[in-house]
Amino acid sequence: MFVARLPTNDFSLELKKSKIYPHLVLNFSEDDKIGTSQPHDDALVITLRIGGYDVKRVMVDDGSGTEIMYPDLYKGLKLGPKDLMPYSSPLMSFDGKIVMPKGQIRLPVQTGPKIVEVDFIVVDTYSPYTAIVARPWLHTLKVVASTLH
Repeated sequence: MFVARLPTNDFSLELKKSKIYPHLVLNFSEDDKIGTSQPHDDALVITLRIGGYDVKRVMVDDGSGTEIMYPDLYKGLKLGPKDLMPYSSPLMSFDGKIVMPKGQIRLPVQTGPKIVEVDFIVVDTYSPYTAIVARPWLHTLKVVASTLH
């Protein structure tokens, strides 16, 4: 869980006079670790609503710039080649091999009350995950991923 808080002091009068605006503070507390096994450095794996379906085993990778969809999800959403837009840039898989994408598809991804359109690159290779969401998704939502919390 992440929380943005304004400073606790009453700055309203001071702000009007000085035209200085408070910055939101991103803050994690020890209470946010309750319910987690520590220490750990596990991947952040979540459930998201993608294309109207609850999808488990979605990895959040803040080190990647590309959202990926794997075959199990692609087939589970009953998508076919006609649903894909062309995408021809090769990708590097986790094991260091070059993978040629099948194409790209834009789908709605719901996180809480927010819904954003995400461009997934569809690859036909094995993964323990159904999809990977990356920095573009995180930036659109204006969130920070914390595996500690």
